[in-house]
Amino acid sequence: MWYVIDVVIAVIIDWIVGDPYGFPHPIIYIGRLIRKLEKIFRKLAKNDKQLKIYGGFIVIIVALVTYSVPFILLFITRKIGILHHALNIFILWTTLACKCLKVEGMKVYDALKKDDIKDARLKLSYIVGRETSQLNSDEIIRADVETIAENTADGVIAPLFYAMIGGAPLAMLYKGINTMDSTLGYLTEKYKHIGFFPAKVDDLFNIIPARLSGILMALSAPVVRGSIFNGLKIMIRDRKNHKSPNCAYPEGATAGVLGVQLGGTNTYFGEVIYKPTIGDKIKTLNLEHIKDTVKLMYGSEIWLLGVYLVICIILYK
Repeated sequence: MWYVIDVVIAVIIDWIVGDPYGFPHPIIYIGRLIRKLEKIFRKLAKNDKQLKIYGGFIVIIVALVTYSVPFILLFITRKIGILHHALNIFILWTTLACKCLKVEGMKVYDALKKDDIKDARLKLSYIVGRETSQLNSDEIIRADVETIAENTADGVIAPLFYAMIGGAPLAMLYKGINTMDSTLGYLTEKYKHIGFFPAKVDDLFNIIPARLSGILMALSAPVVRGSIFNGLKIMIRDRKNHKSPNCAYPEGATAGVLGVQLGGTNTYFGEVIYKPTIGDKIKTLNLEHIKDTVKLMYGSEIWLLGVYLVICIILYK
């Protein structure tokens, strides 16, 4: 039961503290490891086929490191109660990104509220992979809503889900895989070979969390006066309207709940990538939809935490 309490405490710390600036976050070092491996294997690869294989090596190395480091640390401290649980809570906390997503998403909101489109583009560029330098305000709002919705699955529900079923080591392994996808998993000419396996493995790990996120976001519809039914309907109807097999679930639920349309063409690293639309344009996207998406994110995490606690209470009786 103590590990259940650890999870709850980690979630609460994330809500209060988030990711403090200047904090040596594990994801920073995971990202550096991925970039270092990318640099090494690009030099070794003689052709695209080898580059794809080396991308698989990156997956194996990063997965081993991100799982084994927290596992070993927790194993070493297993007999030192307070230290063990403090370390467990710390690791779990660093895998969650609810407040961070809220803060970064709302920076875009605040910039647009001040009619500072240049600042809004800059703030948006920190949290999306697409190019933002030419986006108008409507496109900025859409991108912000999409990334908050998508990252509700990647940055909140997925790590919490894996923490619940496999503890801090599995949650950190997931973060390693997700960071690989964020770093290498693009469809552009530069990354489509070395990023092939990182993207596929990330897709595999997100199969359950993405669908779970969509359901939980739809169930959170009342907090934004939206429709649970429409959220589920659009999620199911438009679940294939994305190049990713997973992203359309949280984005579809969000579009359905808010009654807006997401998706469309974006530019990544100078290359135009077409994406189908998700949802119906019942309402025109506006600034308040950014706030509403943040509320759906928190609502979905509370739903998952609540279900987890109920299951644990039943099992521990």
